[in-house]
Amino acid sequence: MLSTIGIPGLLLFGPSKLPQLGRAVGATLHEFRSSARHLTEEDEEKQDAGRRQEDH
Repeated sequence: MLSTIGIPGLLLFGPSKLPQLGRAVGATLHEFRSSARHLTEEDEEKQDAGRRQEDH
């Protein structure tokens, strides 16, 4: 994570805040991926339901 933030991150946040910042970024990415996965699954379910209706 430090390589991504680099020297400007050290100057802005300080070394003691970087682990906290890394956790926050990680949690945000996890939530984004989870939401995207959920939306994708819903879309696939709707498409499958539409195909089933067309078959009947």
